[in-house]
Amino acid sequence: MVRFVIAALFKLIVTAALAGDFEDGVAAYDRKDYATALENFRSAAQQGVADAQYNLGVMYEKGRGVAQDYKEAVRWYQLAAQQGYASAQLNLALMFDDGKGVAQDYKEAVRWYQLAAKQGLAKAQYNLALMFDDGKGVAQDYKEAVSWYLLAAKQGLEKAQYNLALMFDKGQGVAQDYKEAVRWYQLAAKQGDADAQYNLGRMYFLGQGVLQDYTRAHMWFNIAAVGGNIDSVKNRDIAASKMRAQQIEQAQRMARECVASNFTKCD
Repeated sequence: MVRFVIAALFKLIVTAALAGDFEDGVAAYDRKDYATALENFRSAAQQGVADAQYNLGVMYEKGRGVAQDYKEAVRWYQLAAQQGYASAQLNLALMFDDGKGVAQDYKEAVRWYQLAAKQGLAKAQYNLALMFDDGKGVAQDYKEAVSWYLLAAKQGLEKAQYNLALMFDKGQGVAQDYKEAVRWYQLAAKQGDADAQYNLGRMYFLGQGVLQDYTRAHMWFNIAAVGGNIDSVKNRDIAASKMRAQQIEQAQRMARECVASNFTKCD
């Protein structure tokens, strides 16, 4: 019994020391003392601390405090990922997806995306959806793509909301449903997604999922144009050709209020 207590106490001391290295590393990183952060993270990482292994991977990937080295980043991400560290699993998947520090391997990317996605990481869920949507590393499966887009979209990920809206708009992997498409376009549009803003304008212009409303179509086309969507200018002008001068002025005022309110007053 005495030996057990001593062993447990020793483990506690070691764990506290490792935690101290990690916390010191975080503090150094925050003050942009990357050399010190690297040293502290490495100390903890070599003893198996997954947080430190992940952070060390980030530093090698970004080239902070050390020469950029994708292979070394992969090595540390892998160690953390094998311990079930979700963010490391996501970053490792990205390395396989992009072929950074490792041969490009979509199947391996899918495997790591799945592990991270099942732990609830929205970005992993979204990227996994993309793999099913495009048929990369896995058989193309729109239904599976929709299920993962939905999980990420519910967490507020803008691109997932937009892609989910597209699936409902086109009827891919799900029954075509313009109202549901509009709902998800609106959520992405109010986060500033210019493509979602454009498509929301299109839905109002055509009267798909909403009552036809050239004023609101003009408003969203105008906002999307400012956001960089190149098709919006032409479509805004088409909408304007069907509107009276008073309606155009109203649409312009609505667009200004929408943007000024950070998309909280757009209805």
